[in-house]
Amino acid sequence: MMFLVVESFRSGGPEEVGARFRKKGRMLPPGVTYLDSWMFADGTGCFQLMEAESVEALRPWVEAWSDLVDFEMTPVVDSKAFWSAQS
Repeated sequence: MMFLVVESFRSGGPEEVGARFRKKGRMLPPGVTYLDSWMFADGTGCFQLMEAESVEALRPWVEAWSDLVDFEMTPVVDSKAFWSAQS
């Protein structure tokens, strides 16, 4: 299952998030795959596309960043798969 994850950086902003990422990496738990990401133009957050068996599988990753980032996670499917299922 894919998840669109919206990350909103807290007061430390991109500097603190970037410093931790450079030091520790993405810190993904087993079974979670990073697919792609896009930064907000103003640097206050990002969108990430992640793959995992369930939203619960993302919890250790969210917890590792929750002191710096607020998360919103939405399950998504690609448009072709969605519309194919509607016929």
